[in-house]
Amino acid sequence: MLNKIPFRYTDDITAVNRAQFEVHIKLYEGYVDKINEIDGILAGDAGRDKANATFSFYRECKRGETYALNGVILHELYFANMGGRSAGPEAVTLRCLEQDFKSFSRWQADFIATAQASRGWALLCYDQRSARYRNISLDAHDIGNIAYSAPVLVLDVYEHAYFLQYANKKDEYIKRFMNNINWMEVAQRMNP
Repeated sequence: MLNKIPFRYTDDITAVNRAQFEVHIKLYEGYVDKINEIDGILAGDAGRDKANATFSFYRECKRGETYALNGVILHELYFANMGGRSAGPEAVTLRCLEQDFKSFSRWQADFIATAQASRGWALLCYDQRSARYRNISLDAHDIGNIAYSAPVLVLDVYEHAYFLQYANKKDEYIKRFMNNINWMEVAQRMNP
């Protein structure tokens, strides 16, 4: 059973206000509840003997499993990497971004464009297959993920993440997020 992480709104979170944050936390908690429900169903029979690729209860449980679990994981990464007051990435992180994107400003421009183009999530991931960092666009929790990659920076760009505070000004939300990255958290993910 997954436990909910008790994320708290703090003064160093400037990308979203307290009201937007609290609404978002409730959505995250719903994903935790749903994956626990699905895990409970899958612990039983769940109709395995009638599994079918076109439609079956078991198929729907397995599709819901990846959607709900990724919803939990991505939200936890997002909340943890938001709220920094640092001026920017530390030296090792900066070198990694410069190596794969030629400069920090090119990485930043590409990440912002990725976020603008995404319907669900923008991620900076380490792609283990090609041994490099990539900005990845996910249209849903379980659509667009690269197998064998590790997210190091996560931005939720679903409308629920910003609409209460920013309405349709997604670009303003992204800009505020970019100035509110917890670079220490990103560094820990890049250099465990």
